Amino acid sequence: MATVPPSPTDDPARDLQAATDLLRALASPVRLGIVRELSGGAKYVHELVAALNVSQPLVSQHLRVLRTSRIVTAQRQAREIQYSLTDDHVAHIVLDAIRHAQE
Repeated sequence: MATVPPSPTDDPARDLQAATDLLRALASPVRLGIVRELSGGAKYVHELVAALNVSQPLVSQHLRVLRTSRIVTAQRQAREIQYSLTDDHVAHIVLDAIRHAQE
């Protein structure tokens, strides 16, 4: 089955800039790790800290970048915040890049 390419906007330069902004937001090993972890479902910050083996302030800093770029969303659950991917497209990009790097 053939996939249908996304329809371009009326401004190709804007499309390229948006793609550049997306890739720039992902240009960090910690942010790629966060997206990889969230590809399996929503997680709390402490779960991301444990999975990535980095400090909580570092994870929070990178989550802020991902939120600003609208790659992840946050939902408060009592005293904790649960993060999830805005959509699965970014997870495919990241997982494909990781697999490609392993070849």
